[in-house]
Formats: sequence, C-alpha cells, structure tokens
Amino acid sequence: MALVELSFPARPVHVRTARQVAVSLARRAELADEVLDEIRLAVAEACGLALAVLRQARDDGPVAVVFDDSDGFTVEVRTGAVLPAATGAAALDVVADVAKIAAEDDEQLPAGAALAVLAEFAPVLDAATSAQGLRLRLSWPAAADLGPTGRTA
Repeated sequence: MALVELSFPARPVHVRTARQVAVSLARRAELADEVLDEIRLAVAEACGLALAVLRQARDDGPVAVVFDDSDGFTVEVRTGAVLPAATGAAALDVVADVAKIAAEDDEQLPAGAALAVLAEFAPVLDAATSAQGLRLRLSWPAAADLGPTGRTA
C-alpha cells in the first residue's frame, strides 16, 4: 500500500471511521503500538478542525483524508472551504480563528486545544490554507526511525 484516500460528508459521525482507518493503516505500516493512540487522537482532532472550518464557511463539501505509508506514515486532511492564503504557523492561526468561531456553540475542544493535540502527537505538522481549501498534514516517521518511546530518535 502506498496511498489510501477516504472521503466523507462533513458530519461528525464519520470522524470515527477516519480514526479507525488511520489506526488500521498505521498498524499495517508497522508503526509502534505506542503511537497508535496518538495517531487516533491526532486524526480525530484534525478531522474535527476540518469539520469546524467547513461549518463556518457554510460549505457542505466533503472532508478528504489521504493516508500514505511510502515513507513513514502521513495523514493529510483536506477540505475545499475557501480560506485566506497562508502556510505553516500562519495557516494554523487561520484555522484556529475560523474553528473558534464555529465551535462557540459546540461541545468540542476549543480550536487552540485541538491544535495543541496535533502539535503534541504528530511529530511533523504542516498546514496550508488557500482559496482551494485547507490542508493539514500529519506525519510519523517509520518504526525503524523511532526510539523506544515511539518518538523520533
């Protein structure tokens, strides 16, 4: 396996499926058992942020989640919601601002907490926003590149 893409309607009930697929593919990619819960949580928070962005943009488009195990394990969460163009930390600020507004009436984690979960559990976190949408990229190195704690050696 190199690439698997999952696309689902922008409804919270589908986040569970994305989490399950992520853990199943991470196991298949032979990632350490110690990081599977971190992957599960990170994927859930990334999908939750994507849903919040779509809700705030009043966009009923799907959430796409792309899994790639060709070099470690990478999960990319995408939406088509139109956002101001930014990359890296600036894009994370855009996501936090948009998700904060959307989450005011929800019971989900505040956007800042969700981003903190992503930063803590994904060794590599990259973000981009643009007129084409949101892209959150989470990466974990191959099991051979991890130390005994499941973190990059």
